[in-house]
Amino acid sequence: MDGTTADQPAEADTGAPAPGTVIDAIDIARIMRAIPHRYPFLLIDRVVDIVINSSAIGVKNVSINEGFFQGHFPSHPVMPGVLIIESMAQTAAVLVVETLGPDAQGKVVYFMSIDSAKFRRPVVPGDQLRVHVVKQRNRGNVWKFHAIARVDGVSVAEATYAAMIMDN
Repeated sequence: MDGTTADQPAEADTGAPAPGTVIDAIDIARIMRAIPHRYPFLLIDRVVDIVINSSAIGVKNVSINEGFFQGHFPSHPVMPGVLIIESMAQTAAVLVVETLGPDAQGKVVYFMSIDSAKFRRPVVPGDQLRVHVVKQRNRGNVWKFHAIARVDGVSVAEATYAAMIMDN
């Protein structure tokens, strides 16, 4: 079992899921098959509510055991904003890989730009970061997304960013 369910069959011609197909959840093992990131830089634990070619929610359970808290900041641990942005990128990368299906084999997703990043409140140990990613568009191998990271339903960060899908 790979931790997923889908409510629509894959398209016959490419093996990729049809746009709009819903996947309830993707577990950590499937995330690790989709993207190359590993501890300590794998910054999502699950991806839920995936709508192929449209949106996904990445989930990060923030623990005091995260290595970055040793230096950021020892007396007042705060998740670095750049790592929140990275969790947005990783969620988008999983969405891209799931959207492309077998066509994603041997590909990797790279940041191209980050625009309008805003940080609204600190993310601290014990928080569950839920990263809501929405695809704005894609042209060829360039994809653009908008993401809002939330803790307990409250926005803690947001950004618009672009990524390029390239051969590994």
